[in-house]
Amino acid sequence: MLKRIVPILRIFDENKAREFYLEYLGFQLDWEHRFEPDMPLYMQVSLDSILIHLSEHHGDCTPGAALRVETDNLEALHNALRHKEYKNARPGIEEAPWNSREMTVTDPFGNRIIFVEASAE
Repeated sequence: MLKRIVPILRIFDENKAREFYLEYLGFQLDWEHRFEPDMPLYMQVSLDSILIHLSEHHGDCTPGAALRVETDNLEALHNALRHKEYKNARPGIEEAPWNSREMTVTDPFGNRIIFVEASAE
């Protein structure tokens, strides 16, 4: 039986990844792994029911992925991010022609996370 999808996103800089995912978006660090001290980092972050793996390993994935994350309160999420004053992003909310409201944030490595709230109709 299938349970969930856990995407792997490529990262290039551990400090920038922590700043973006943990400090800006508010994910928590669940665990991290290195085969040896000077080896690339692989870690899991989570927020509510969302799990994401972040990898410095070049063979795991390609930068530039896009994830769609459903939310019930896009406005509250937008306000929380706006007040953090992250210097590399000022996302806005857009009305999509497919009956949803969306806010896209792009991590420092070119991966996009699109937070989506279905429009009421």
